[in-house]
Amino acid sequence: MNEIIIDKLPTLISEVIKAENNDQLHEVLADLSTLLFNEQYALLIEAVPHEKRLVVWSNLTQELQRTVFVQIKKESRTELIHILPDEQCFELLAQLDFDAVLEIAEVLPDRFLNYAIKHLDESQKALYQQAQQYEQTQLGYWVDHNYVRISEKLKTTSAKRLIQKGLNNYTEDFYTVNKQGALTGTVSINKLMLVNDESILSEITETDILHLHAQSDLVLAAETLILSGKMSLPVVDNNGLFIGRFTIGLAYQAKTEKSAKELTSAGGLNKDEDLFASVKQSAKNRSVWLGINLITAFLASGVIGLFDITLQQVVLLAVLMPVVASMGGISGSQTLTLIVRGLALGQITQANLSALLIKELKVGLTNGIIWSLIIGIITYLWFNDLGISIVLGIAILGNLITAAASGVIIPSLLNKWKIDPALSGAVLLTTMTDVVGFFIFLGLGSLFLI
Repeated sequence: MNEIIIDKLPTLISEVIKAENNDQLHEVLADLSTLLFNEQYALLIEAVPHEKRLVVWSNLTQELQRTVFVQIKKESRTELIHILPDEQCFELLAQLDFDAVLEIAEVLPDRFLNYAIKHLDESQKALYQQAQQYEQTQLGYWVDHNYVRISEKLKTTSAKRLIQKGLNNYTEDFYTVNKQGALTGTVSINKLMLVNDESILSEITETDILHLHAQSDLVLAAETLILSGKMSLPVVDNNGLFIGRFTIGLAYQAKTEKSAKELTSAGGLNKDEDLFASVKQSAKNRSVWLGINLITAFLASGVIGLFDITLQQVVLLAVLMPVVASMGGISGSQTLTLIVRGLALGQITQANLSALLIKELKVGLTNGIIWSLIIGIITYLWFNDLGISIVLGIAILGNLITAAASGVIIPSLLNKWKIDPALSGAVLLTTMTDVVGFFIFLGLGSLFLI
C-alpha cells in the first residue's frame, strides 16, 4: 500500500503541470488529501510552477495546509506568504503550536511572528521563551516536551496509571525529578510493567543517567542519541534542571537536514532554494561561488601564462596539462570527502589531525609513485619522448602529494575558521592542485625541455 502511495507523487506532479486550465486542475486535485502521505504535500507544492501553486494549496485541508506551511523550504514559504491574503495567513498562524512557530520564526515578517506568538497559550509561550535562550544550532532550541515527568517519590501503582492514559511516540522511559526540577533518574516502562504494585519506584529507578546538555550542538547530540540505541534521551540545562527530551525522530531529522545542506553546499547552492525560484533569485544564489571559481580559474591561468614561451616551443606540454589537473583534482577530492565527513561526525580533532595528515601524505606518495610510473610509460609509448614522460611523471607525483596535503589541511582550516568546508573546500582544493600541478609541470618543462 505504501509503495502505491509513494508512486503517486511523480504522477500527480505530471498531471498538475499538464492541466491546461483551472477546471482540469481541480479535477486532477479532487480528493487531494487522500492521495499522498502528509510529508509529500510540501514536495508537491514545491514541484509545480508558481501559477499553479495557489490552486494546489486551496485544495488542501486546513490541517494539511498547516503541515505544508511548516515543512516547505524557506523560499517557498516566503513566496506563499506574499501570495496569500493577510487574513488567510493570520488564520493559519493562529492554529500553530509553539514547535511550528519555532520552526518558521526566522522567515516570518514581524507582524506575522508576533501574531503567532500572541495566539499561543501561556504554557506554550513559556516554552517558546525557553527555546529563545538557545541558538538554532543548539539542542535546547529543539527539545521535545511530549514526555512523562514524575516525582521520584511516586509509588509504582501511580506510575502504572500514567501508562493507561496513553504514551507519546518514542516513550520508553519516565523521567524522575526532585522538588527543584533537577533530573534524578529514569524509569524503564518495561521494568515498571514487570514489578508488582507494592514495589517502591526507587527500586527500579536508574540513577546512572545518560543525558544531553541543552547547549550541545544539535547534530552532535543527534549522533549521541543514535549511537545510544535509545528512543529518546533527557535534556538538562546548565543547572542540571530537566527541560525536555530529544527523540530519535528529531535526531534523524537533524541529520537529514545537515546532509541536505552539505549536498547543496557542495554545488554552491542554497539548500532552501525553490525549484521554481525566480531567475533573478536563482542567479543571485549561485553567482557568489561562480565568481569565486572565476577568480581561482584566473589564478591557475596566470600560472600557465608564466610559461607561454615554453608552451609555444613544446606543444606536447599543452596536450598533457589536463592529465596533471585531472589526477590532482580526483585525488584531492577523495581526501577532502573523507575529511569533511570526519569533521561532520566529530571524528577529527587537533589530537589526531597530524597523524591523519601523515597517513594521507603516505597514501599520496604511494599513489603518486605508482601512477607517475604508469602515466610516464604510457606517455613514452604514445609520443616516444623520454623527457616529456619524466617531466609528466614528476608533476603527477608532486601533484598527488599536494592533493593529499590540501585535502586534509584546507577543510581543517575552514572548519577552524567557522567556514563550511563542504561549501568552499572543493573550490580551494581544485585551485591548489591546478596551480601546483601546472607550476611543477611547466616549470620542469622550461628547465629540461628547452
